[in-house]
Amino acid sequence: MKYMHKAVALALATLATAAAAQQGDTIVKIGHSGPLSGAQAFSGKDNENGARLAIEELNAKGVTVAGKKVRFELLSEDDQGDPKAGVSVAQKLADAGVRYVLGPYNSGVAIPAARVYSSAGVVVASVASNPKLTQQGYKNLFRVNASDSQLGSKMALYAAKELKLKNVAVIDDRTAFGQGLAEEFKKQARASGMTVAGHEYTTDKAVDFSAILTRLKAKKVEAIFFGGYAPQGGPMARQIRQLGLNAKLLGGDTICTSELAKLGGDAVGPNVLCSQGGALLDKAAAGPAFKARFKKRFNADPDVYAASYYDAANMFAQAMQQTNSIDPAKVGAAIAAGSYQGVAGTYAFDAKGDMKSSPVTIFTFKGGQPVAITSY
Repeated sequence: MKYMHKAVALALATLATAAAAQQGDTIVKIGHSGPLSGAQAFSGKDNENGARLAIEELNAKGVTVAGKKVRFELLSEDDQGDPKAGVSVAQKLADAGVRYVLGPYNSGVAIPAARVYSSAGVVVASVASNPKLTQQGYKNLFRVNASDSQLGSKMALYAAKELKLKNVAVIDDRTAFGQGLAEEFKKQARASGMTVAGHEYTTDKAVDFSAILTRLKAKKVEAIFFGGYAPQGGPMARQIRQLGLNAKLLGGDTICTSELAKLGGDAVGPNVLCSQGGALLDKAAAGPAFKARFKKRFNADPDVYAASYYDAANMFAQAMQQTNSIDPAKVGAAIAAGSYQGVAGTYAFDAKGDMKSSPVTIFTFKGGQPVAITSY
């Protein structure tokens, strides 16, 4: 019994020492805003896991800024992919003293939330792709991904040059993301000599697309570009097949996910093509090692943007070390002026906060998984 007391006393003493050491650490809160519930929760969780892995690795390695050890804490909030909820999350994170945020994921959320973050002096790294996000003129807002103009236009170029399509149509889900993407595809499609035979509209909650697909079938379109997300893209692929519509389904990064194949079943294969920002993880120098660490930690493969969120968290930490400061104004200025070599690419930004160079990779589907065809 005496030895048991000694063991307990020793354990308590060790905990007390660790707590004392941690009390001397500088705590830096990193916020995450994304859809952690609802149809897009698979993307929100994947993004959050990318951020979590980076923060756990940084804490394990030990980061020192201005002679003091920094301990990072992740504060993750569910913005439901909803603009109103996203603005509330932004205010909540700002009020909690968070000065670094990863997200929001959705353009419709990121655009209004950016004002709150800017007013609070927060440094933001978002994958939201609508060009309007960085056209608002906010400082310390960085897009760590290709924009719609790149994702949409390069998919159109591929459709015209490689697939040799002539007659296409567009459907968008009326979200800021979906509309932006569809417009960019349309613009480039026409510039590349394709006819855009129709532009139909749906919502990001819809499940039945038979009426709009029937209209497009009558126009004998060879492909439909969908500006929207996987929860709608999967059922859309099924219904294209059910209606006997012999058209490919094209889209952006948000349908470049195994979730699309889960929802679309055997209607998702080589007939579906999508564009995603960044080069291939498998071809990137640090890509395979990142995938292995992610799989070990979360027992799942990283999806579309886990690596971008991982990179953004590490980019924040590098800028803190470079400036010897955790002041967001100084850190943001260092990110704006510098360059960070991450897993998914090199992050260097123009005056608006867009990446100077963001390759786009075109994918198709094989065995329920997105498979890369080429990078543009």
